[in-house]
Amino acid sequence: ALCAQVMQDIIRPTVAALAADGMPYVGVLYAGLMITASGPKLIEYNVRFGDPECQVLMMRLRSDLLELLLAACDGGLHAARAEWRDEAALTVVMANDGYPGDHAKGDVISGLDAASRHDGVEVFHAGTAARNGAIIATGGRVLNVTALGASVAQAQTRAYRAVDAIHWPHAYCRRDIGWRAVAREKKAADMKKS
Repeated sequence: ALCAQVMQDIIRPTVAALAADGMPYVGVLYAGLMITASGPKLIEYNVRFGDPECQVLMMRLRSDLLELLLAACDGGLHAARAEWRDEAALTVVMANDGYPGDHAKGDVISGLDAASRHDGVEVFHAGTAARNGAIIATGGRVLNVTALGASVAQAQTRAYRAVDAIHWPHAYCRRDIGWRAVAREKKAADMKKS
């Protein structure tokens, strides 16, 4: 219901207004929203995928992204079909301590191979660079550790296990990612049992 409301009240009117002004929009349109008691409110638009939102989308997308983008460019997106995995996905951003303010740069990152060996996990690099055979932290947001799971709880567990395999001196991440969704899953499961 929320997605339908966003499409009806925000996305479609925006795309229609652009077309009416002679600027038909084709491409990725990211809507930054605030969900309020009175419904969704638009904060911003970006003409790109969101970061780190894109990582969970790419993990769940079965279809070839390039084919979908080309179909959009060629005016054939209506005939294309995006296929999605049923699994839940969750991303934990690993940042340099101090981000978004001043933060250390140049720390060597270890454990990337071990983290990538976890089932359903992909480690996306953001603020990293290769230097002298090592991967170093160069930015504020350094890595996006993304995991798939049969449930949000499983995806969360997998992501944090992979996070725990990765180390650098000034690494920081939040430990509460996904807690609301996990609580909703648990509540739904408990209600099913009763």
